[in-house]
Amino acid sequence: MLHALKQEMELRKDEFKSEKVATIYFGGGTPSVLTAEEISQLIDAVYANYKVEDDPEITLEANPDDLSNEKLKELAASPVNRLSIGVQSFFDEDLKLMNRAHSADQAMDSLSEATRLFKNISIDLIYGIPYQDHERWNKNIETALSFNIPHISSYALTVEPKTALKKFIEKGIVPNVADEMAEAHYQMLVTKLEEQGYINYELSNFGKPGFFSKNNTAYWQGKKYMGIGPSAHSFNGKRRAWNINNNTKYINAIRKNELPMEVEQLTKTDRYNEYIMTGLRTIWGVSLERVASEFGTVYSDYLLHRSKKYRKEHLLYLDGDTFLVTRKGKFLSDGIAADLFMLNLEIKK
Repeated sequence: MLHALKQEMELRKDEFKSEKVATIYFGGGTPSVLTAEEISQLIDAVYANYKVEDDPEITLEANPDDLSNEKLKELAASPVNRLSIGVQSFFDEDLKLMNRAHSADQAMDSLSEATRLFKNISIDLIYGIPYQDHERWNKNIETALSFNIPHISSYALTVEPKTALKKFIEKGIVPNVADEMAEAHYQMLVTKLEEQGYINYELSNFGKPGFFSKNNTAYWQGKKYMGIGPSAHSFNGKRRAWNINNNTKYINAIRKNELPMEVEQLTKTDRYNEYIMTGLRTIWGVSLERVASEFGTVYSDYLLHRSKKYRKEHLLYLDGDTFLVTRKGKFLSDGIAADLFMLNLEIKK
């Protein structure tokens, strides 16, 4: 697999020949199973095939149970300069309900050592979990703050099909996720983190100044990115591509110098819709001028007309030429964006 990853980078080096790599992100699955030496080999392959900025952000995703003190020391000695740790909750009851492998103690132990060795750390927290009342959620936030973590990503619990939690909910053993509780927890999170100097720069992401995720910010701002490995997605501004999600088929194709990927060319309407979806989630919003210049006045006129009801309800507002969601509208931003999408059918009319 490691050889195939390096070979794919070489096969695709011309795609980024006019670009500079600003971020390297080890994510998806459990990249922390790699040794520090293997991680360094992959980073070396990036440098061998692409132009890289002087001080790139290099992030590794890991779960608390993967981060022993020895592992953290290895990573600190490697080129990795940012950790994204899947804490999810500091309560064992929540972790068991979500079928997580680590315990609350492991989460706190890993953070104690990680914060000693790394300056740039992000953790994930989940809200809207069944049985998670305001007091427990508030304690989760306070525990995260006690470690002085500079970046927090927080998401509402999504109940996936064919999971134990889904079956428990269907059988009435566990109560279903309550949207009202999830929204209340989100508003608590925004208030508490903003009081502590965090900026809610994207719906689910909070960073201290200077600690926004450069990797994820690139997605939301529509910059090019390249995904290497099985299931990895890529985007060059006009097309999306994704690799096959089967490890064996991926490796066999790469051995033959073939790229096992599917490609989707994005229409102007696709790109407009994606800009609306990503832009409204961020503090940078959606520029009416950019919509007009990049997609045409048909789109900017449509956006102005379609957004009227949300402005009237104080869910959206215009700051100069930029559409932004209000504090009230943040939790609803994905639904608002979907309603502002343009359908190709509507363009033809």
